[in-house]
Amino acid sequence: MYKKIVGLVLAGAMILGGCAMTKEEAGTATGAVAGGVLGSTIGDGSGQIAATFVGAVLGALVGQEIGRSLDHVDELHAQHVLEYNRVDETTRWVNPDAGSQVAMTPTQAYQGSSGAYCREFQTDVTVGGNREQAYGTACRQADGSWRIIH
Repeated sequence: MYKKIVGLVLAGAMILGGCAMTKEEAGTATGAVAGGVLGSTIGDGSGQIAATFVGAVLGALVGQEIGRSLDHVDELHAQHVLEYNRVDETTRWVNPDAGSQVAMTPTQAYQGSSGAYCREFQTDVTVGGNREQAYGTACRQADGSWRIIH
């Protein structure tokens, strides 16, 4: 069970935070690990795994204030999905470095109050046979890239 929890935390960190090579990346990865560790203290069994993943995702988002950088492969896929997929159109990929399978689906598109185009999305991550879901919102930046806002 411990190996699965650690794998799940690391997958969440890789998807949302990348390898901790710079100060920006370290903030996201540290947030993901800390959130995952805190989440792992909640519940037991599959509930504990879900709490660990949610903790990792939330921790990564908090760490995002320091800086966020996705694993290059995941970032390219996520940017493409957010830019080109229609609502409810899923794209799947495998990240062998993170040991994860990812499916990302935009669930809603809208123009925010600031005028930026935003998309809500669902991400399914499978690590070691365990599937977890995360939800978020990303908005297009002035340079055309997408940034997760929550």
